[in-house]
Amino acid sequence: MGQVNRQTVRDLRRGNRSTLLRQLFFQGPVSRQELGALTGLSSGSVSNVVGELLADGLVEDAGSVDSDGGRPRTLLRVAPGSGHLIGVDVGETHVRVELFDLALTELARWEHPLTPGRYEIGPIVEHILTGLDAVVAKAGVAPEAVVGVGVGVPGIVEQGPEVLVHGQTTGWDAVPLERLLRAGTELPLFIDNGATAQGQAEMWFGAGRGADTAVIALIGSGVGAAIVAGGAPYRGATSSAGEWGHTVVQVGGRTCRCGAVGCLEAYIGAQSVLDRYGRPARGDRDGDGDGDGGADQQAALTALVRAAESETRAREVLEETAVYLGAGIADLINLFNPERIVLGGWAGLLLGGRVLPRIRAATAAYALRRPFAQTDIGLAQLGPDAVALGAATLPLAHFLATGAAR
Repeated sequence: MGQVNRQTVRDLRRGNRSTLLRQLFFQGPVSRQELGALTGLSSGSVSNVVGELLADGLVEDAGSVDSDGGRPRTLLRVAPGSGHLIGVDVGETHVRVELFDLALTELARWEHPLTPGRYEIGPIVEHILTGLDAVVAKAGVAPEAVVGVGVGVPGIVEQGPEVLVHGQTTGWDAVPLERLLRAGTELPLFIDNGATAQGQAEMWFGAGRGADTAVIALIGSGVGAAIVAGGAPYRGATSSAGEWGHTVVQVGGRTCRCGAVGCLEAYIGAQSVLDRYGRPARGDRDGDGDGDGGADQQAALTALVRAAESETRAREVLEETAVYLGAGIADLINLFNPERIVLGGWAGLLLGGRVLPRIRAATAAYALRRPFAQTDIGLAQLGPDAVALGAATLPLAHFLATGAAR
């Protein structure tokens, strides 16, 4: 019985640490008195746990504010330098590794370009491991100060006794990515779909903040979505929810990279838009649409958007893309009834910045009137390359949920 009681007390203390850390992270700087009001914990519990967190170096003073008729109140915040986070973006055109402090200030970055269509797992694992070593060395951080590494990947991430990645468009079939990385690093690993990770960042810090039900729709070379229901990611029965790009918008339509026909991605994905325009990405010397890297693809799509100001064909392609995108967003609205649709990804921001009113109009034409009227459609706020930041929120979420137990 005594063991059960000790376990219960330990769990309660950890729960209180987690509760206070979350409030300090998302609401700080705040005073001890405000923490009591925010958490519902007694003043004694707040004082004891804050004392622990201060002693552990996880929390620090952040100045003071005057109080009515009493002594100034000391403000507290999570100490930015008390831990570090690494986010890895395994994109379709690059592997990017970024190191952050606990305030999510970027301290170091490493990047390696990928040739679109070439996703052999061995070299990608080597790139990730090289990037981890590089950012830790560049920032001068001790490995034991790294809370964890979040890895955002394309495809379906099967969470289980062994994390497996299934990527139909990348040729990955049950790739044991965690095991492969573990052979080269002892840092704690957290692996998830890149769209889901970026969606979490937008929900925490960006355009999704404050919404309980939302869809973060991301468009780049590929097309995906992070679905949030009840404030938490909706993953589906086997973690494959969010493959929005592979919903069908045209029966018997264009062939998608996944092998099916008529997928939304085959109409609004960056390379698909360029293909319909009839001009390959710059650097695509053989005209096969692969290009020589993501920079070529981004430059080509940017040029298309600019050409639409004076060129009829470019305007027609953007108009078609806006209509297909609007139809795809309408499906999201009709299926999930979200408060908010956030359009992001580098291509999504590029297209949305040019034709967002047309996208909204097309959405209205295909969505049911009432749920459309109750949905806000806007652009992501964290920039075009926020997957690494989103990936860093994976170990951060564990850090906060466990009360900073490592």
